[in-house]
Amino acid sequence: MESTKESLKSDVINCLRNIYDPEIPVNIYDLGLIYNIDVDDEKNVKIVMTMTAPDCPEAEYMFQEVKQMVGYIQDIKSVDVELTFNPPWDYNTLSDEVKCELGLL
Repeated sequence: MESTKESLKSDVINCLRNIYDPEIPVNIYDLGLIYNIDVDDEKNVKIVMTMTAPDCPEAEYMFQEVKQMVGYIQDIKSVDVELTFNPPWDYNTLSDEVKCELGLL
């Protein structure tokens, strides 16, 4: 059965939930580092993401890991990852569950 745009987006989210920020023990999706995921009709994926800080020493590694891991998903043709700092990431993007897990509530 051929994947749909919706099923591929769900697969991308599941994949991103297996990539963890090296300094905060939370996956990058639930941490709020992923601003947008778009899957087009040709099954190309565009991800807009950020880092917890502009000077994050792991930025290039995480950027490449996202591109590589999402690229392994069956039926995805290509992956484009855009790094942005607008708007800047802050703790308000965390879910209450993650805030509790990190002791911030």
